Amino acid sequence: MPKMKTHKGAKKRFKVTGSGKLQRRQRNKNHFNEKMTSRRKRRLSGEHEVTAADAPRIKRLLSS
Repeated sequence: MPKMKTHKGAKKRFKVTGSGKLQRRQRNKNHFNEKMTSRRKRRLSGEHEVTAADAPRIKRLLSS
């Protein structure tokens, strides 16, 4: 059987931590940032953990 390829879109959006958890960015940080308050932009920055329900599906996309 051929090897399973990594989903390149998922690879760019998610990061696996050392303990195996998945990190993601928050939404609403791509454009229209000029009218956002600094506080809102600051709170949207940083990475957050993927929910347990979505984690198996994303891990399958990232398995290479």
